[in-house]
Amino acid sequence: MKRPNIVFIMTDTQATNMVGCYSGKPLNTNHIDALAEEGIRFNSAYTCTPVCTPARAGLFTGIYANQSGPWTNNVAPGKNISTMGRYFKDAGYHTCFIGKWHLDGHDYFGTGVCPPEWDAEYWFDGANYLAELSEQQTGLWRNGLNSAEDIRANNIDETFTWAWRISKRAIDFVQRPERQDRPFLMVVSYDEPHHPFTCPAEYIDKYQDFYYDLGPRAQDNLEHKPLHHQLWADAMPSPVGEDGRYHHPLYFACNDFVDDQIGRVVAALTPEQRENTWLVYTSDHGEMMGAHQLISKGAAMYDDITRVPLIVCPPAGEQGPRQVDTPVSHIDLLPTLMALAGIEQPAILPGGNIMQAEGDRGVMVEFNRYEIEHDSFGGFIPVRCWVTSRFKLTINLFTSDELYDRHADPEEIHNLIDHPDFAAERNQLHDALLDYMERIRDPFRSYQWACRSWRPDAEPRWMGPFRPRPQDGYSPVVRDYDTGMPTRGVKMEEKKQKF
Repeated sequence: MKRPNIVFIMTDTQATNMVGCYSGKPLNTNHIDALAEEGIRFNSAYTCTPVCTPARAGLFTGIYANQSGPWTNNVAPGKNISTMGRYFKDAGYHTCFIGKWHLDGHDYFGTGVCPPEWDAEYWFDGANYLAELSEQQTGLWRNGLNSAEDIRANNIDETFTWAWRISKRAIDFVQRPERQDRPFLMVVSYDEPHHPFTCPAEYIDKYQDFYYDLGPRAQDNLEHKPLHHQLWADAMPSPVGEDGRYHHPLYFACNDFVDDQIGRVVAALTPEQRENTWLVYTSDHGEMMGAHQLISKGAAMYDDITRVPLIVCPPAGEQGPRQVDTPVSHIDLLPTLMALAGIEQPAILPGGNIMQAEGDRGVMVEFNRYEIEHDSFGGFIPVRCWVTSRFKLTINLFTSDELYDRHADPEEIHNLIDHPDFAAERNQLHDALLDYMERIRDPFRSYQWACRSWRPDAEPRWMGPFRPRPQDGYSPVVRDYDTGMPTRGVKMEEKKQKF
């Protein structure tokens, strides 16, 4: 049986609130919406972390950033961590990554050096894009194109943008005749609609008078919310006024533009390729846009930045469109793609195949720090969140905690953490989160996660059994510290043991 191709398309800073088929807003994400009409739309998909590098670690290593290494921006995965590219290349796939990587630990743009598991001919991270620009153009891109007037004055068209050049390479890759000889995995990773929001002026023109109605989220006074949310709101005042509407023509224009770039890549696939290609689309995280008085992203678990679009389109004609409400995570994507390609999943990957997701499954979202260079966004703020079909429990280790009823309060205004009517459900969620942190060997786990003011009867989890690093298919077997002998690995039932 012929192995399928996989085209994995992702954007940056584009949560479900910025995609028409999820939000119901007139955002002109027509090509993404068309994928949803053709494939499987996951309505409760969550990022691993609402920050770029840790989110990408979850996507491309299949391991939470707390273990793989990049638990904050601009930290690289450990040398013993394998990536999606390695698994697929060693399975005989032609692996190609085009666009923003932000996972080498260097800086926002990258080193320009292609890791050995990807095709160097097509590697095009930020450093590669900058190498094609003059110093004057670099200055314009980063801080000189702040309006449609600036775009026109500098004669900027779509060919100037990183997104257009990424799409051009992707189209070239799929159209090469040799693509028929070997299955391929092509990752197309756009920076857009992330700042600096570069796109042709005609896109900006469309959104000059567009105002995004945030609804009740704009009026959240943050009473009964964690202290660091209030500090964040004070430090970075929201631009949203009493009318609750967010106005940002550049962001919405760039969101529209990147959708058209996605459309270019999808259209480049021949009918024959579509018959044997899985299309996957997602984004790393979102943007608060003034909801809950917050802007950007950081140490919060609101859906505005954690619930991401995720659409999977099977090869043409294989399945009809459907929607899945079961919670899934970016941590599940690598195992899912491996299952689609017939690649055995190593024990070290904690996720599962979302094509088989069902029931009231829980997923974890984490936050540790925004970036390592300086103390922006509060510095170290450890957070763990557990999301089920009905509830979202957030443990803010240094401050107070949150519980939201996702059905009754989708806007996440009413914090139920101390509400007696929800104590039983809250405690069950709490236990599930603690069990999961232990199962995945979260290095930030400690007794403080169990000892919360709203649960005085909880027993501190202090001691536990030795659990070696699960096998990844590449690394030598872990040896026991006391005996020096190879360990026998970790069985699933042992992973679930409590301390």
